[in-house]
Amino acid sequence: MEVLIVESDPDLGLLWKRHLQRQGAACVTLVQNQEDAVLALYDRSYDIIVLDLVIETGSALAVADFASYRRPQARVIFVTNTSFFSDGSIFAHSPNACAYVQSGTPPEDLAAMVEHYAALR
Repeated sequence: MEVLIVESDPDLGLLWKRHLQRQGAACVTLVQNQEDAVLALYDRSYDIIVLDLVIETGSALAVADFASYRRPQARVIFVTNTSFFSDGSIFAHSPNACAYVQSGTPPEDLAAMVEHYAALR
């Protein structure tokens, strides 16, 4: 299982990365902005992308859109600490979206979701 995490908060991103590695993910790449996410998507084929909707530099929707073009098999789990798209409309805006959760979701729950959606790929 190969996972790309796009998270501006380095502490939160590292927490998720370490948990996924302990759960057996073969490759977990952590980036903090749109530019680095796009470069990572050029380099590697990911099963799952954990993508914060509110990244500090760039646009999360642009990352998801690029992923749907460059790596159409990659599923996106959107995370956020806001109420943006709380109505579920994210699934209409991003065809590769598979889940939408709060940033405060326990890392073990997020890891279980990553494993579940990677298996469906």
